[in-house]
Amino acid sequence: MLWTQIMVTALVQGITELFPISSVGHAVIMPYLLGWTNLTDSEQFLPLVVMLHLGTAIALLWYFRRDWAYLVGAVLQRNHRDRGRQPHLRVLLLIVVATIPAALIGKLFEHKLRELFPSAVSASVFLMVNGLVLLIADRLRRNAGNGEMERMSYLQSYLIGALQALALIPGISRSGITMAAGLATGLTYEDAARFSFLLATPIILGAGVLEIPKVVHAHAHDIMLYGLVGGIVAGVCAYLSTAFLMRYFKTHEVKALRPFAYYCLIAGAVVFVLSLKGIHL
Repeated sequence: MLWTQIMVTALVQGITELFPISSVGHAVIMPYLLGWTNLTDSEQFLPLVVMLHLGTAIALLWYFRRDWAYLVGAVLQRNHRDRGRQPHLRVLLLIVVATIPAALIGKLFEHKLRELFPSAVSASVFLMVNGLVLLIADRLRRNAGNGEMERMSYLQSYLIGALQALALIPGISRSGITMAAGLATGLTYEDAARFSFLLATPIILGAGVLEIPKVVHAHAHDIMLYGLVGGIVAGVCAYLSTAFLMRYFKTHEVKALRPFAYYCLIAGAVVFVLSLKGIHL
């Protein structure tokens, strides 16, 4: 495993985890295109990916620190009749409800889904499917209202959480599928993105925390070094990506997902043709 590979992987992870273009799909496609079989075949690859995800989760937690402070504060607040507390408490409950199906499905089917679709060919196909989902979401948004997060029903949040599990399939974007579902409930682009990113934080953070003890118990100090540096790079990229996307979705209320959809369709088609012919870059 080379430092160049680690840095490139961290950069791609930090960007694609938040952009609606599938980080898992890129994690499958990129090593294939660059011929980095030594990276994906290495026993150090999975712990590295876990550390990169932790960096992303910490970046999300820091970016939305005020949101989380309000959400947690709503629980700790003693005055239960305070009206200002209610919207924050409701959003927190919506996140909890949406996290439950994602966590359960992920725990039960993560390995099975990734074993079914492990190749660049399947990842490219689902990347194109992801592009189509984003195009449909843009059309749904055009006919939607100006809903806010706290006005969602618990059933809607549960369904968004369940759909999030589709991101276990390489090529389907976690942020893309949850934003699309949020738009379908009538949320604005900004609120759909905010709910998507808030929802992603406990899932990504929890998955990373569960895997870290395995790395520590293995006494793999070199993996910890790779992961620490890579996690910092991924975290910085994720923070910048989040800042860009939140500003972007705040200022674009028409066809905001379309550029990402076109990228998925074009990139998926190109990778599909290259992988069928066995061509590497």
